[in-house]
Amino acid sequence: MAVLLVWTVSGCKEQPAGEPNEPADTKQSAQDVQSSDDEKSGDGGMIEIQPDLPDACFQDTPENLNVPNLKKQRPEGEERPPLLAPAGTTNVALGKPVTSSDSLPIIGSVDLIVDGDKQAQDGHYVELAPFLQYVTIDLKNRHNVYGIYVWHYHKAARYYKDVIVQTADDPNFTTNVNTIFNNDIDNSAELGVGKDKHYIDTNEGKLIDARGVQGRYVRLYSNGSNSSAMNHYIEVEVYGKPVE
Repeated sequence: MAVLLVWTVSGCKEQPAGEPNEPADTKQSAQDVQSSDDEKSGDGGMIEIQPDLPDACFQDTPENLNVPNLKKQRPEGEERPPLLAPAGTTNVALGKPVTSSDSLPIIGSVDLIVDGDKQAQDGHYVELAPFLQYVTIDLKNRHNVYGIYVWHYHKAARYYKDVIVQTADDPNFTTNVNTIFNNDIDNSAELGVGKDKHYIDTNEGKLIDARGVQGRYVRLYSNGSNSSAMNHYIEVEVYGKPVE
């Protein structure tokens, strides 16, 4: 089925690698929201997490895409609902160790995935080998994970295939394995048939509600995109709290 996707095309400023732009608006960061809401609600309260977003920078107008099971875009001007999580929740992936099924990325290095830089220009992302690949983030301790934001690549309109996100207690993913997102509709990754929808990457990133699942390791799979067989990651944010 051909789906016509329409966005307002905007350019993004060239930004040196390692020097992300300051947020263009006055929205509070997740850390600011956390601090203010902690004061209001105490330890038992819930906070709204709205991560700072990078520049929107599609370089061309999206064409008709044959996308099975595609998530509809929100109407223009409608904001995405925030992630709700307990007070004290932070991005526990920032600066943590990252490994990959591709030990020698084609472009960049896997540490870019958790460096806090979400810009889409060259020098800000890692490109992994073709076909099914994964990256694994070690949170160093078991955490209650409430939400994950993923930025694959938002410089051009594309969707990634076999996007699967799991948590586990061990690096081999044999203990307490939980799948919290799976859009592999034909089980080509052999991790089970997924029912989640394909989606077009944008500067907002993909929000995955993890609902407090517990684990130390977070693994993200992909199997190329509609554009190429390569796999790209700009940034992954994991919002959680250590298990007490």
